[in-house]
Amino acid sequence: MRKAFAVFKREYLEVVRKKSFLIMTLIAPFLFGALMFVPALLAVRGMGPKHVVVVDGTARLEAVFASGGEADESDDVSKALDAAGGKDVSEAKRRLAIRYDYVAAASGAEAAARPYLDRLRQSRGEGAKAVDGVLVIPAGAFDDISARLEYYSRSSTDFVTQERLGRLVNRAVSRERLAGVGVDRETAERLLTRLPVDGVQVSKSGKQRKGGELDFLVALLFGALLMIPMLSYGSEIMRGIVQEKTERVVEILVSSMSPFQLLSGKISGLAAVGLTQVAIWLSMGVAMVVFGGGIAAAAGANIATVVQPRVLPYFFVFYLLGYLIYVCIYAIGGAISNSEKEAQQILGPLMLVILIPWFLAMPIIQSPESKMAVVLSLIPVFTPITMFIRVLVSEPPLWQLAGSVALSVLTILGLFYVTGKIFRVGILSYGKRPTVPELWRWIKAA
Repeated sequence: MRKAFAVFKREYLEVVRKKSFLIMTLIAPFLFGALMFVPALLAVRGMGPKHVVVVDGTARLEAVFASGGEADESDDVSKALDAAGGKDVSEAKRRLAIRYDYVAAASGAEAAARPYLDRLRQSRGEGAKAVDGVLVIPAGAFDDISARLEYYSRSSTDFVTQERLGRLVNRAVSRERLAGVGVDRETAERLLTRLPVDGVQVSKSGKQRKGGELDFLVALLFGALLMIPMLSYGSEIMRGIVQEKTERVVEILVSSMSPFQLLSGKISGLAAVGLTQVAIWLSMGVAMVVFGGGIAAAAGANIATVVQPRVLPYFFVFYLLGYLIYVCIYAIGGAISNSEKEAQQILGPLMLVILIPWFLAMPIIQSPESKMAVVLSLIPVFTPITMFIRVLVSEPPLWQLAGSVALSVLTILGLFYVTGKIFRVGILSYGKRPTVPELWRWIKAA
């Protein structure tokens, strides 16, 4: 045990004493935040005002576009920005503005749209005649329920503008349809007023908690915080084992201790490094929550409805379970390989399988009690990420929590047993990579 602790101490201190560890630990949360928010900010800044030609086959919607659509309450983007207020919001409104050229085309919308489609083919910098989009409203928009709007643009993924135009026209068409059956404009406006929807989670005890979009973001953030250290320090163990094999250092180490002591010391040392880093991140997060919570409370918001204290114990439990499962797989890959490249080739397909819960994170977050989510949370290699996400956004039954933890512990014990046997033979094996039958013989013979 003393020898394993010596390896633990060396592995731990060797990493935490590095300046790179301290620097990355301090700036990583800001990098994560930048990866989440900077692309969205750049996307907004890169949008710029749009110039859209509206070809109206009904020739009855000119009033809707005469004011740029801003008077219509269906323009949710403009409405949300107005509610926020401030100088920066005014700049955002300018960037999201749409300038309309209205064309009444009672004689045929498709024929009237052709000249503007030719202008659309011009690049934006070719003069004032260029346009960013052409919206075609069919003549039967008021009477034919199967009629479809057509929006032409140089980008097939201009979803924001497409949705804004769709909401604007559909609301106006609905008003006209109601007017056609004798409903006055004031009544039509009242009937078409959309009600906001607040997502409320109801626990098994009947407690209600609002969260909605913030719960979704928090689940993704904590899922990444859980997964990234597990994978990074697992690959660190793999690289360390391969390096010691290549430099023949491992031969000296196993002459003074058993392979299992060496393996357990390495695993526990880097696990402690990961926990140290995560603890620092969580401390920074708690400080930000406390500081932000005071500001939010002054504004009448309760940040505790999104970040709950019960999350932290679950986080450490599932971090340890996930780390110990993944690190055994990485250790096997390092023990049977002669180079880092060879180890990555072996582990690459396995890692894709292990990351299935991350690829399915969105459906799991949206339906945490679905059969898929429940089954994945009870498969040990998928348990840490899947069950933790479910805990964040719902309240899984106690038997599922206990079962997932118990199955994970049994899997870890089995993996340690197998890893120890393969490690004992593999660290002193060089040359040709072992086949599956040879690995089986190692397990039986070691």
